Amino acid sequence: MDYGKAVQQELRGPARALRQTIPQVYAGYGQLHEAALAPGALDVKTKELIALAIAVSKQCDGCIAAHARGAAEHGSTPEEAAEAIGVAILMNGWPATVYGPRAFAAFNEFHADQEPGHENNPPGR
Repeated sequence: MDYGKAVQQELRGPARALRQTIPQVYAGYGQLHEAALAPGALDVKTKELIALAIAVSKQCDGCIAAHARGAAEHGSTPEEAAEAIGVAILMNGWPATVYGPRAFAAFNEFHADQEPGHENNPPGR
């Protein structure tokens, strides 16, 4: 199942059109995103897992896809993603049992891309 990639593909065109219409808003948000996810007391992997859990709580499919990908790209394991999603379920209740599996599916999809020898992860990357 291509849940995460399908969501990103679906949003790509409309997001590009909106970004071209209000570029200053996107530029400002981009700066906030960059600053919030920069390594500091918490590493980027941990911050992406937090963002993934919040995305589940906010029931945001685009956010789930983006932060599932970010968590995978920054070295999170499926077990770490599952535990972060578990915290979202604890804090959000039953609705998170719908969005949690979506997030886990998206994470596993992007995590597979990080495996050595995968076509999206050439040697030396």
